Amino acid sequence: MSEKATRAAYGEALAELGAVNDKVVVLDADLSCATMTVTFKKAFPDRHFNAGIAEANMVNMAAGMSTMGLIPFCSTFAVFGAGRAYEQVRNSIAYPRLNVKLAMTHAGLSVGEDGGSHQAIEDLALMRVIPGMTVLCPADAKETRKAVFAAAEMDGPVYIRLARLATPVFEEDYPFEIGKANVLREGGDVAVFATGLMVTEALEAAKLLEAQGIHAAVINVHTIKPIDAARVTEYAQKCGKVVTVEEHSVIGGLGDAVADVLMGKADCRFKKIGIQDCFGQSGKAKDVLKEYGLTAPQIAESIKEVL
Repeated sequence: MSEKATRAAYGEALAELGAVNDKVVVLDADLSCATMTVTFKKAFPDRHFNAGIAEANMVNMAAGMSTMGLIPFCSTFAVFGAGRAYEQVRNSIAYPRLNVKLAMTHAGLSVGEDGGSHQAIEDLALMRVIPGMTVLCPADAKETRKAVFAAAEMDGPVYIRLARLATPVFEEDYPFEIGKANVLREGGDVAVFATGLMVTEALEAAKLLEAQGIHAAVINVHTIKPIDAARVTEYAQKCGKVVTVEEHSVIGGLGDAVADVLMGKADCRFKKIGIQDCFGQSGKAKDVLKEYGLTAPQIAESIKEVL
């Protein structure tokens, strides 16, 4: 299985999108070689704008461009785009419901060596709570491309969460529809809802459990908001046990989105696997993920605790 970072797939998808839609423009906050918007810049230098290390300005520039009929994609690290520029995202883009796409890279613990100051573990919560914001978290390179094109086609603000770490690209070509989760593996013992880089880990965990006679369904929730309430409810009722897995705080992200759907509707055991109300640390990406219990063997053991 080949590997590619979702940020790399994002840069390629932008260039591909730019070739078929001349309304697409890209803004970056002096990090184009890291966010990979440099790929778009090389193809369309007149449609790429570097706002410098001024994320709030970048967001406001994008808001203005959208009122002229353009489709701006804003990119920087998630901790800056969702965090530092939060007020501008809220008031300049979401409040007037402008057609701006926020594609933020280097999210989660897998940023690695940059440490807790740069590891955005609350960005899904911040974006999910904003009225009218669509929140996407693709699992691999193929899904990233589809998310970029889907975001451009819909009208309104979108947040796309992307990663630094190169991860496996699925051999299967799954469909992508905003708001529709994909069932990647069937099972009746426990329903595992995963998002982003944790989808691969959840699938590997399911294989480990299979060897022990435990049959786990794995559902890829690439859209955190609007969440696929019908699919969540269906598998919670089918399995009676629910586990969520995310490279994000257990507060406000996928776990809480799933819990909100099930509250009062399904009688099931429930467990959230993620970052337990603490900051990350500096280290090799895979070592950091292991430190916080987010590798396949650790996830498998955590899933067994709800059985």
